[in-house]
Amino acid sequence: MFKDTLTFRTFAWRVTAAHMLTYFVVGFIAFMVFDYRTLYATTELRHLMRSTDSAWVAAGPALQVVRGLLFAAVLWPLRERLLGGPQGGLTLFGLMVGLAILGPAGPAPGSLEGMLFTTLPPGIHLVGLPEVIVQTALFSFGVVAWCHRPARWLNIAAGVGLALVVVMGVLGVLAAAGKIAGGVG
Repeated sequence: MFKDTLTFRTFAWRVTAAHMLTYFVVGFIAFMVFDYRTLYATTELRHLMRSTDSAWVAAGPALQVVRGLLFAAVLWPLRERLLGGPQGGLTLFGLMVGLAILGPAGPAPGSLEGMLFTTLPPGIHLVGLPEVIVQTALFSFGVVAWCHRPARWLNIAAGVGLALVVVMGVLGVLAAAGKIAGGVG
């Protein structure tokens, strides 16, 4: 059984790190598998999404620290419910899918509002759902597992992983800004 001895700082670290790492890893895999470069350039998404060579897209994974901290702040009052029972990961997953994926306030692709109020074809709404569902599942079950079984090695691995995400983001922004050429000389 979970005993609530977490500080907000520890909880925020775990939520933010889990979000950023799953966002980056699942996003990178989806980028390759679903060929987002072509999808964003040749479908209706070209009017909605930035080009994949944009500096903002390169910075996106590192900027997820803001979203991770937001998640931590919103989930903090719910931590006992999420971490105290045997179904915490499933509860968090359901909460995130319901509120953040299917039911956001705006007409995002893949959301109910998006399907009703945008002119995007159904296939465009569905193409990104596997990515966000898998990322949300890994995040949800990962946060709960990390809070139930904290370990020093997880903090170290997460710190190294986040450092790599930030460095790759900085390099991507510099490349998008033309500061790093494809080769030397």
